[in-house]
Amino acid sequence: MILILFKKELRETWRTWKLPIMLIVFVIFGIMNPLMAKLTPEILKMSNLAGKLSLPAPTSLDSWTQFYKNISQIGIYLFMMIFAGIVNHEVSQHTLVNLVTKGLSRNAVIWSKWLILLGQWLSLNSLSFLVTWGYTAFYFPDNHSPHPVLAFLPLLILGCFIAGVIVFASTITRSNYQSLLIEIFMMIVLYLINLFKQTVHYNPLSLMSKNLDFLQRQNSVADYWPAMLITVGLGLLLTFLASRIFAHQRL
Repeated sequence: MILILFKKELRETWRTWKLPIMLIVFVIFGIMNPLMAKLTPEILKMSNLAGKLSLPAPTSLDSWTQFYKNISQIGIYLFMMIFAGIVNHEVSQHTLVNLVTKGLSRNAVIWSKWLILLGQWLSLNSLSFLVTWGYTAFYFPDNHSPHPVLAFLPLLILGCFIAGVIVFASTITRSNYQSLLIEIFMMIVLYLINLFKQTVHYNPLSLMSKNLDFLQRQNSVADYWPAMLITVGLGLLLTFLASRIFAHQRL
């Protein structure tokens, strides 16, 4: 049942242009990350700052800095905005009434939506990562970024939590705007928690803020296993809560 709903969700995200738009954006990120790292010194040289700044030559580390900056500052919030109505839109349009009355499990509806979000998070970020990696290797054939895959894996794990947040927020609200506000609020709470150093190893946001350290092995990914477990656990918990709430909602 979940597999059937997963295919249905995939077709819907494609037909409504959500997935194509995100694919284009994340591919552009992948191309622009190394390009911006390459061109930024040249742009500054042509500006009135040329005589005031002494800039080092760009390296692969600059390219990966752009990658994680774009994902953490733009990509994650664009993803939330595009899929903010994944549950409440169907509830408001009453498109699930016939399916549920014919025996469709409400739990399957929620978990299929979590899976489609997780699948798209993994796919979009992996695509952007591969494009960035390819262009970075072309523009910056150096040894400044020895562990790109190791640094990237925590970002993929973060998708469990992001998918859970979107599904939960969309289940308890009636509009995309309300859902997005709750998603942003939950992220702000994590940012505030992250201000305390003793919480860093437990905070899901560490999985998208410590990647450059993982890239250079300044920090060990193994030290952040509590954050990974909490991230997966919170994602599953939020989805479970959404399924319980959805089970009693009027369609």
